[in-house]
Formats: sequence, structure tokens, C-alpha cells
Amino acid sequence: MSPTRRVLTLMMTAFFIAPSARLREPPSHVRVAEGFGWTELMASMDRMDAAMMSVKPSGTTDVDFVRLMLPHHLAALDTARTELLGGHDPQMRRLAQEMIVDQESEIQLMQLWLEQHAPMEP
Repeated sequence: MSPTRRVLTLMMTAFFIAPSARLREPPSHVRVAEGFGWTELMASMDRMDAAMMSVKPSGTTDVDFVRLMLPHHLAALDTARTELLGGHDPQMRRLAQEMIVDQESEIQLMQLWLEQHAPMEP
């Protein structure tokens, strides 16, 4: 597993293990330049949470996995785009660019899979 994927896996694991522990305000040691970024990042997380909570169980783990992962990946796109708009660190900007490419590809794969394996939700 590449170092980038390892970091992403750890970040996603932490995100799903303790969603209620997510902060709504940045820690005091984090400076948000001119107020940009934090609001957009949290709005993306809120949209993802709402979308994931609206998924009804299908009775099939594969279908449920994909239906829950789609909003998760869409949030990753939103947050990566926010990083590209407001981030300054070259390494984090490169990571955001890689995430966009990877997540878009995975979203397409999951959408195609759902079309072939799962009935449409009402």
C-alpha cells in the first residue's frame, strides 16, 4: 500500500470511528486564512452525513456498502476541491489532486456497479 493510500485509510478510519467527535470549530492552534475553508469543509461533511443517513438498508451488504460509499466519496471530492482553492502546502494540494482523480474513478465504478446489481431506490 502506498504511503498516500495508508494516510488516507487512517484518516477515513478515524473519520468513521468517531464522527460525533468531529469538531465544528477549528482547534485554537489552527489558523483559517480569512475565514475560508473551514465552513466549506464542514458543510461538505454535513451534506455527506445527511446523505448517508438517508440510505435505506437493502438487505444486501454489497449494495449498502456502495450506496453509503457514494456520498462519502462525493464529500472527498468537495473537501479536496476546497483544499485546492484555499490550501497552500504543495504536498497537501498534490494529495487533493490525486484524491479527485481516484475518487471520481471510484464513483464511476460504483455507479456502474449499482446500475447492474441493484434496483433503483424509490
